[in-house]
Amino acid sequence: MARIGLLGGSFNPAHRGHRHVSLQAMRALGLDEVWWLVSPGNPLKEGAKDMAPFEARLASAKAMSRHARIRASDFEAKAQTRFTIDTVRRLKRRFPDNRFIWLLGGDTLPNFHKWRDWRDLAAEVPIAVIHRPGYDSAAHAARAMGWLRRFVHPSSQAGQWTQWSAPAIIFLRLPPDATSATAIRAQVPNWHRHSLASRKRAPLTGLPQSARRPLDRTSR
Repeated sequence: MARIGLLGGSFNPAHRGHRHVSLQAMRALGLDEVWWLVSPGNPLKEGAKDMAPFEARLASAKAMSRHARIRASDFEAKAQTRFTIDTVRRLKRRFPDNRFIWLLGGDTLPNFHKWRDWRDLAAEVPIAVIHRPGYDSAAHAARAMGWLRRFVHPSSQAGQWTQWSAPAIIFLRLPPDATSATAIRAQVPNWHRHSLASRKRAPLTGLPQSARRPLDRTSR
């Protein structure tokens, strides 16, 4: 049984904050790996004018995750899943021997009730809410917490999450990293074009090979 943390998002671009929180969650939850599920198109961000092409976002995730037990994947693009609930169900069917936990930023929890079938998603996998500075009050007051509050586990039990039956939610206060994709785009609006030029000069190296079954054949 592999213990896998799932971190979904646009990764527009992937940055050291994603890596930092993944490594910290790995330690706190006793994870074997964290899988970054790069979204082809976030339904809640439709029409965003600063969204880089999927290929560029996936490449940035691969580059940022290398040399760590983190795997960047185009699983959603290949499976053609638009919503997280469908992605999680596909993953559970494909990897029945793995145990999954969804990693959710504290800044995302206030909008969790807008996700498709969010209660069903919470019933599929445990959820670990990662502390984001400045969002604690909004996270605990989130509309979804009116239902999720009864399923909260103390942070002292973080290493025992595989024994829980979903719904189950835990709040992790990990050492923060202030890096923001929004700030990166503000400083370098066309970051993906700069990344493309860099890749042409020095092609990206692949991720270390894993002894476990690969998430997909093109994510390395």
